[in-house]
Formats: sequence, structure tokens, C-alpha cells
Amino acid sequence: MDLWPGAWTVLLLLFLLLLFLLPTLWFCSPSAKYFFKMAFYNGWILFLAVLAIPVCAVRGRNVENMKILRLMLLHIKYLYGIRVEVRGAHHFPPSQPYVVVSNHQSSLDLLGMMEVLPGRCVPIAKRELLWAGSAGLACWLAGVIFIDRKRTGDAISVMSEVAQTLLSQDVRVWVFPEGTRNHNGSMLPFKRGAFHLAVQAQVPIVPIVMSSYQDFYCKKERRFTSGRCQVRVLPPVPTEGLTPDDVPALADRVRHSMLTIFREISTDGRGGGDCLKKPGVSEAGL
Repeated sequence: MDLWPGAWTVLLLLFLLLLFLLPTLWFCSPSAKYFFKMAFYNGWILFLAVLAIPVCAVRGRNVENMKILRLMLLHIKYLYGIRVEVRGAHHFPPSQPYVVVSNHQSSLDLLGMMEVLPGRCVPIAKRELLWAGSAGLACWLAGVIFIDRKRTGDAISVMSEVAQTLLSQDVRVWVFPEGTRNHNGSMLPFKRGAFHLAVQAQVPIVPIVMSSYQDFYCKKERRFTSGRCQVRVLPPVPTEGLTPDDVPALADRVRHSMLTIFREISTDGRGGGDCLKKPGVSEAGL
């Protein structure tokens, strides 16, 4: 007895069921929509990285390859109906190395980063990203600096090398001093590695603040709609003449100024604590 026609019928029915189920989940379940959007976001980045790798490989590992990644990622905000507004870009020092420090809310920070990323600037990232398939390889080719946060000695050694690279190759670095993503609508205490780096190299610190995503994104509530994000570049903070003993006060001062601006530019004026605000914008894009 030939069972293949029956098997094909079952597969066809499963396909039709899936075809019906996915749109139903999309329109009826905000949680399902959240997971679909995040899955597409991550998958699309991995796919774009595959396209970027052969282009970047022509130069090899080179900070100039970050321009290619930025160009390929800039459109993602349109897919999700997210408006990114940049203010204060004139505060970037025009022709010298510096250390950028920014708050860290979620993987969506990539959208704001690509919008404002200055020339010859690369992020410092955790070493685990290096093994993230095509994205890890693309980041390596773009000169992203990887640090093993679990091995303090290695991290200090890498930071010392970065300090030399800043000055000898006119490179800027982007650091998230909170050290991990913070979904609570405020800022975690800052780790001091970025500030030690700036003091060691005697280069300015440029704080960048991204407003709360709470009006369009909340991991806790499984909510992801469209919305607006403001990216504010603050005036550079000089480090000339400072010593390692000055780092704790420097880190606290920069964090205080960033937290003040964060609360000012976030939608509800309170930094969107714990994603309490419900969605209030129409959905667009995906």
C-alpha cells in the first residue's frame, strides 16, 4: 500500500494550519508579535552580516569596515516604525581620539548607535559576541574590540592595548559602562573600565544618552510596537591631567549627568521605570 499520498496530505494540512495560525497569532497575541519581531530582528542582522562579510574581507580586519556595517543596518528602524532623533552631534570632537560612553537598554541600542556612530569608532563588546555566527565574524572584520569580562587580567591587558591604539591609529571606542542590558528604566552603576581607558590615554569622554524605549518596547510585558527614540550627544568631558585616583569621581559625575538627561528626554519624564506605561502609539512597519 502506497502511503506517500497520505503523507503529503498531512503535510499540506499542517502547512495550511500554520498559514492560518501565524496571522491569527500576529493580530490577536501581542506576546506572539513580540517574539516574531525579535526573531526577525536577530535573524535579519545575521543575514545582513552574511552579506557584509565578503565585502569587509577585502580589507581584512579594519576599523573602516564599520562604515559598511552601519550602512547595511541603518534601514532597520524603518522596518519597525521607530523614529530616531539625534541631538548634539556637534559635540563630537572633530579630529582626535575619544571614548564614547552610552546607556544600555536592549539589543535595540544598535539602532541608535548606527544612527550616530562617528567615523573610526568601534564598540568594545563581550567576547561571547565573537562566536555569534556571521554577526561575530562581521564584527571582528569591522575592528570591534572583544573583552573577556570573566578574566580581569585579560580585560586590563586589552584596555592597555586599546589606549595605545586610540592614540597611534586615531580610533574612537564606544563603551556601555553599565556592563549589561538594563530594562528597568534607569541606569545601573557604571563599571570604571571606560574611564580608566580615557584617563590612561588622556582623551575626552563623550557621553551619549538614548531615551527610554518604554513607549514602544518592554521585554517584561512582551510588547514591541512603533515609537520614537531620542539620542542625545553631551559635551565632551576632558581628562587631561587626571590620574587613576580621579576615576571614581569622574565615573560618578558622568553617570549623574547622563541620568539627568535620560530622565529629561524619556517620554514620561521618569525614565519609563519598569515599562509601566502602556503602548500609546499606532503600530507601523513590521
